[in-house]
Amino acid sequence: MKAIKPKSECRWDLLSLGEVMLRFDPGDKRIWTARSFDVYEGGGEYNVARGLKRCFGLETAIATALSDNPIGRLIQDLIYQGGVDQSLIRWVEFDGVGRAVRNGLNFTERGFGVRAPLGCYDRGHTAVSQLKPGDVDWNDVFGRLGSRWFHTGGIFCGLSESAPEVAWEAMKAARRYGTVVSYDLNYRDSLWRAAGGRRRAEEVNRRLAPLVDVILGDFSALGFEMPRGEEHSLDVYVARLKEAILAMLKEFPFQMVATNLRKPKTATNSDCGALCWCDGQFYEATSRNLEIFDCVGGGDSFASGLIYGALTGHDPQWSVESGAAHCALTMTTPGDTSMATLNEVLQVMDGAAARIAR
Repeated sequence: MKAIKPKSECRWDLLSLGEVMLRFDPGDKRIWTARSFDVYEGGGEYNVARGLKRCFGLETAIATALSDNPIGRLIQDLIYQGGVDQSLIRWVEFDGVGRAVRNGLNFTERGFGVRAPLGCYDRGHTAVSQLKPGDVDWNDVFGRLGSRWFHTGGIFCGLSESAPEVAWEAMKAARRYGTVVSYDLNYRDSLWRAAGGRRRAEEVNRRLAPLVDVILGDFSALGFEMPRGEEHSLDVYVARLKEAILAMLKEFPFQMVATNLRKPKTATNSDCGALCWCDGQFYEATSRNLEIFDCVGGGDSFASGLIYGALTGHDPQWSVESGAAHCALTMTTPGDTSMATLNEVLQVMDGAAARIAR
């Protein structure tokens, strides 16, 4: 890994670029049979910043846009609870009914047994999808204010035609000022379906990939064959993942490649682990058989645990174990975002049993 800038030179440890939505959770009911919902804030790139702040205690910020109405202010109130710096939120005037701009909604049911989790987005023409190059002064963000790490991904880039251009502009500025850039490929069919599908997503991701230091997630969104965990034994699954990573590294000079591993048995039970490549070596996290309460946000929590290890000077093995442990804990609670503590992450890494703490 390249040298990471010291915190003394930067306002933030990590800055994320992405959408923050309002998640509606029907609990143990289906979306279409629910009469009440719990609400949380969430979004792939935001979840990483929130996990690093709330669980790991680092200073983080979110660059995003929200429509200035009561829904936007509810999302803001939830962000306050997560502790992520809001100074880079762009507030956009609301037109009264959302014809021009609105805030994203995400309805997600957890799944159980043979019934898979199900998500339904309601996020067309949202405020952040309308960001354009030049709307954010990235030279000021990374040059004057400073961030040690910058994170974005394929969810943000799938929001609109302009979103990848904003990501490109931000990533170029981040690299100009020596900031580490990570990108979670995070392919979502629903985001790309009307905009060229997987082929278009691959085009966007391959254009941005040369600006990335740390690549995360589903490598098939870069055009590389990715094995399916449920179709192979864990050993075969890991071996094929390693082949995909080595093929990818022949084309793109990433400094770190990482992904969490999931071999699902049911919606609520899965073998989970993680794999990381760095400095010419593979590092594999402890594999665990997990009972899952809510799988949404597990990959984002893996990313925040991994990034925490790198930002605090730990070696790749410790970092991938931190990511895997944080992922496992996040899937034991509802909502997109982590409710774990650093002490709990360290206990899971040490193999502590799940006995009651009194």
